[in-house]
Amino acid sequence: MKPANSSIWETETFYRKRDITIIGSGFTGLWAAISIKEKHPEKSVLIIERNSVPTGASTRNAGFACFGSVTEIISDSEKMGWKKTLDLVKMRFEGLQKIQNYFSKDEIDFDLCGGYEILNDKSALEKLSEVNERLASITKTENTFRIANEKNEEFGLGKSDFLVENLCEGSLHSGKLLTKLLEKCHELKVEFLFGTEVESVSETDNEIEIKIDDNLILKSDKAIYCTNAFSSKFLESEEIIPARGQIILTEPIKNLKLKGTFHYDEGFYYFRNLGNRILLGGARNQDFETERTTNFETTDFLQNHLEQFLKEVILPNQDFKIEMRWSGIMAMGNEKTPIVKQISERQFCAVRLSGMGVALAPKIGEIVCELIY
Repeated sequence: MKPANSSIWETETFYRKRDITIIGSGFTGLWAAISIKEKHPEKSVLIIERNSVPTGASTRNAGFACFGSVTEIISDSEKMGWKKTLDLVKMRFEGLQKIQNYFSKDEIDFDLCGGYEILNDKSALEKLSEVNERLASITKTENTFRIANEKNEEFGLGKSDFLVENLCEGSLHSGKLLTKLLEKCHELKVEFLFGTEVESVSETDNEIEIKIDDNLILKSDKAIYCTNAFSSKFLESEEIIPARGQIILTEPIKNLKLKGTFHYDEGFYYFRNLGNRILLGGARNQDFETERTTNFETTDFLQNHLEQFLKEVILPNQDFKIEMRWSGIMAMGNEKTPIVKQISERQFCAVRLSGMGVALAPKIGEIVCELIY
């Protein structure tokens, strides 16, 4: 069905020209809008979202408030060097602090329950003191990570030889965080067009033209792409590799021992308690090629693999049933540094958050705001 022409009322309100148009209403888009409106309240900001709610990775993650496990930080330092790795950890840590400053624990179910990593070899433990030394200035903690093998039995973990604890991490409710961010945006007079897909974007000397369909082209002074894994349509020259993260959630488990957020295998596996249920996700390193997709489906292979991991490692000798299955789409690259930059006179982007959008987005929003103004 061909869309109808706009009325004068629509043209002069919903579809009028804005100072800034943000494409994508996930964590990055919302924090960018908040940063801009707080520093420049006189600027008009519109967020365009193709879905009825923020989707991508923002509403489909595991709800971790984390800044990197020991093996992940060691691995990143070997690939990117310590400076880039620590810059990234600092941005994540400060992002989590900002979330806690903006919203109360009850509003977003924030729980500083501790983060853990299960290990089956000693090599990472040998570098623990070096990692702690390098992180001390960021976390203001002498021992960010400590060996906590005594908790293995307490949590009922089956095949874990070593357990490393990080008291600075926790969990939150991603849906409630997004809801509070949307409320904050409304309070700051940010405007929205949900269920609206952008067909193309073009730039003239005077403005940005955002084509929705043949009958509707929106005008803006500047545009910001916050489309993360779905950015190849707009940012063809950037290295943005989609990475699907599949998740399972159990039904309530009687006398569940596990409490906290847990990582395994450089963060490729992640699990936590959600009340008395277990949420487990990841393992895409078991099937990288298939999981390099923007398709939200789940696969039998990985779902079965996650269930087996749940059975052997997390809930040995316990019965469980799966209540829900879903997936989210992250954006990766050869290294984990986000792409936050100006790409033309009037266009900017903040994408490729490498599965750490919850923690990174609050600071990335500030960086985008500084880039524009």
